[in-house]
Amino acid sequence: MPARWVVIASINGMLAVALGAFAAHGLKKIIDESALATFEVGVRYQMYHALALLGVACFMSVQPTKMVKASAWCMLVGIILFSGSLYGLSLAGWRWLGPVTPLGGLFMILGWLCLAIGASRRKL
Repeated sequence: MPARWVVIASINGMLAVALGAFAAHGLKKIIDESALATFEVGVRYQMYHALALLGVACFMSVQPTKMVKASAWCMLVGIILFSGSLYGLSLAGWRWLGPVTPLGGLFMILGWLCLAIGASRRKL
């Protein structure tokens, strides 16, 4: 199970770097500054949570509880909803995604909360 999450974290990290490069080199001439800033927030949070998922995967190898696994799932759903909605808002102008962004943020927060609870139950 932890190896799967390392793969998922790695793919998200790779995508964050690729999308960041795309934003820096390809989007500046296509979208306005506000949309570019929105896109970059999505990239930043995707990278933060890719690194967090990597840490969760490592912790999962020593503490494979339901709460730690829930942390990984919540962070992944948060990346998809939060960053994905920001990408859609900035690239396609899909305003209907506006309410999805906070939901993604909520999943990210829940991921961190689940990790804290899972870690607090660690037996030494």
